[in-house]
Amino acid sequence: MNAVPQERRIVTAIPGPKSQELQARRLDTVAGGVGSTLPVFTKRAGGGIIEDVDGNRLIDFGSGIAVTSVGASAEAVVRRAAAQLQDFTHTCFMVTPYEGYVEVCEALAELTPGDHAKKSALFNSGAEAVENAVKIARSYTKRQAVVVFDHGYHGRTNLTMGMTAKNMPYKQGFGPFAPEVYRVPVAYGYRWPTGAENCGPEAAAQAIDNITKQIGADNVAAIVIEPVLGEGGFIEPAKGFLPAIVKFANDNGIVFVADEIQSGFCRTGQWFACEDEGVVPDLITTAKGIAGGLPLAAVTGRAEIMDSVHGGGLGGTYGGNPVACAAALGSIETMKELDLNAKAKRIEEVMKARLTAMQEKFPAIGDIRGRGAMIAIELVKDPVTKEPYAEAAAALAKACHAEGVLVLTCGTYGNVLRFLPPLVMGEDLLNEGLDIIENAFAQI
Repeated sequence: MNAVPQERRIVTAIPGPKSQELQARRLDTVAGGVGSTLPVFTKRAGGGIIEDVDGNRLIDFGSGIAVTSVGASAEAVVRRAAAQLQDFTHTCFMVTPYEGYVEVCEALAELTPGDHAKKSALFNSGAEAVENAVKIARSYTKRQAVVVFDHGYHGRTNLTMGMTAKNMPYKQGFGPFAPEVYRVPVAYGYRWPTGAENCGPEAAAQAIDNITKQIGADNVAAIVIEPVLGEGGFIEPAKGFLPAIVKFANDNGIVFVADEIQSGFCRTGQWFACEDEGVVPDLITTAKGIAGGLPLAAVTGRAEIMDSVHGGGLGGTYGGNPVACAAALGSIETMKELDLNAKAKRIEEVMKARLTAMQEKFPAIGDIRGRGAMIAIELVKDPVTKEPYAEAAAALAKACHAEGVLVLTCGTYGNVLRFLPPLVMGEDLLNEGLDIIENAFAQI
């Protein structure tokens, strides 16, 4: 096994000479439109550490954007995927099926919210899952309109770009986008004009009013929302918002889709983030954390909705690839064995306590939010006006990177630092990473 020592180690500048050589090669042959947060080339990774080609070991607060929740070389994932590689790499489930695909669908039926009969279809990426959820909802309802929310992110395909709120870098120059996508307000408590305590019911009323007046509820196939908005800034919709939207969907024959691509699989301290307010979606999309780093995604939902699509209407050459399915079963095994929901809750406890103490010293921390190991701080120039402070987020990320802590930014205004540590990270590493973040604040 690839046992990466679980300690931060800095032996060169970040990035080091070997990473810089590889970066020069990359610039020659990799398209410029493909970005990287930090051009440090990984040699191996596991637990809470990424080791680069220069021998530096970085504390990982990114998990490959919430993908390697079980670590980047989890024993069960490697064991099961390696065994499957020996047997066969691919047949295409649509040509000759195999048991692994069925086992993943069985696991999804067991783990996703609700005790209704459920079925799944497997795909390659989060964007593909969202796109297929829309197809399924349209097939079931015989309607066309799709409702999404301010600050939402759903992917980079044509339809999912149209569903995504933020223009730069996701949509700029790539239109025209798919039609029949409508955006309504979300309950962003920190920035709600009348204050966070009124936000849930007021935002729900506004969103529902927009849908009924501007689109017509009878025309809406699906309402799609991330139960914790990821790329938009780890926004937790204010309490009461999601249940009100779900009730509206149910009352009007609209398919309610929870996009749990970033928030699913123990990330928020529950198997799925929508469980927090007892929301049971009609369809749920998953990817990222599902397979320990191998490309896999799913749409899981009410059997009658999933079965509304004609035979052959869903699929794709690699959808539910056998090696990725084996990895998913290893990932789920690890989550259950190590009780990663409890681990995520403990990470939240440690991080929120430390970040709250930092907020008292550094007024630029306007808001601390998120659940489990999906925590963010929103940075502002002034706590009263709440003017976004994107420059501070970029400077802090850069300072942390130099000291060997990989952190990511996000948010519609680019002013949010987000923390997505692997759920298996040791508490010593977690605290060391937070020490470095605090030092970076003190410097900046």
